[in-house]
Amino acid sequence: MSMRNSHLSFSRLSRLETCPLSYFLHYVEKRSAEPGVPLRFGKAMHATLECLEKEHIADERVAPFSWKRAVELFRDAWNAEGLSGIDLFNEGLRILRLFISDSGSVDHRSILGVETEFHVPVGPFDVLGFIDRIDHVDDETVEIIDFKTNFQLFTREYVDSSLQLSLYEIAIRRLLPWVKNVKLTFWMLRHGLRVHTARTPQQLDDALKYIETLGLQAEHAQDFPPRLNPNCVYCDHKKDCPAYAQALEGRRDFIAEDLADLDAVAREREDVAQKAKILYARKEELDNVLKAQLEQKNELLAGGMRYAMTRNATLEYPLEPTLTVLAKATGRSRDDLHEKLAAVDKKQLDSVLKSAARKMDRPHLAMVKAELEAHARKSYTPRLWAKEIT
Repeated sequence: MSMRNSHLSFSRLSRLETCPLSYFLHYVEKRSAEPGVPLRFGKAMHATLECLEKEHIADERVAPFSWKRAVELFRDAWNAEGLSGIDLFNEGLRILRLFISDSGSVDHRSILGVETEFHVPVGPFDVLGFIDRIDHVDDETVEIIDFKTNFQLFTREYVDSSLQLSLYEIAIRRLLPWVKNVKLTFWMLRHGLRVHTARTPQQLDDALKYIETLGLQAEHAQDFPPRLNPNCVYCDHKKDCPAYAQALEGRRDFIAEDLADLDAVAREREDVAQKAKILYARKEELDNVLKAQLEQKNELLAGGMRYAMTRNATLEYPLEPTLTVLAKATGRSRDDLHEKLAAVDKKQLDSVLKSAARKMDRPHLAMVKAELEAHARKSYTPRLWAKEIT
């Protein structure tokens, strides 16, 4: 039969799931794409790591990755993607420092593949893809690593059900028949965090069935409706999307006329929430444009507005001198004040635990965390939670 897709890939399937219209514009009509800064930044980071790892292997090195070479490669990838802005450039350097530090000494022999291409037959389709990195763990085990530059951390639910990781394991078991165990990893580069998961044979079989179902859906669909979501602002076809344009204009799809009708209230609430996320993401995109201009000047006059970068001061009070001053001023004991005021910042605590994890086995670390949580004071803030019923 005549096929719309010469092949399938996770990118195609993900685009179809996220927004059928975006899939149609990109792969059926083949319109020229306009990738935004996050996509180009992610591409630059991936290109940097790919070259860094391949050169490490070619040089047969057993050592940390070269920081000097990483900067050179990132500079080349940065220019190739046409990126700009000192804050974004520095963020790239920060990610590279974190990656090299977390990698430690790397034995070139432990890396089995970088940007490894695969082809997997699924029903009438050929599924094509590339795996960022494949590491040797032991004689029966490999680790599949996919690098992510996302700001938001993936939930455990997302990682454990990721179609991308399932597809990669299916591919690696065909490429490397000797493999008995596969460790699946999302390496969240911005956070210096590696999130691991695994798949059962049943999960892999279910993934194959789902991939074929999505592929057939793409072949036979007659309509490709837009599906608004918070990532619309990053879509490379947003300029051709009428739904996105209407969202930016603040057009409402539904208004609850009777506030006693909870179904109507919920419907309007979700419509407003969706539009608000898109508008806020657009505001952030516009803010970044203005901030980039303000890197070169003290202030900017545009659209009848005056823009400038300001510095918001935050104060941190060192414990000992603060207790001394307050004890003298209030007459209260240092122990009493210490009980009322002293607390450990969770981010700093997580940083200390992450560092300690390198010298501690998992059971010991789990016991330490449990003991700390037992002493922690919990507070709760009411918050409305919403999730679509499926």
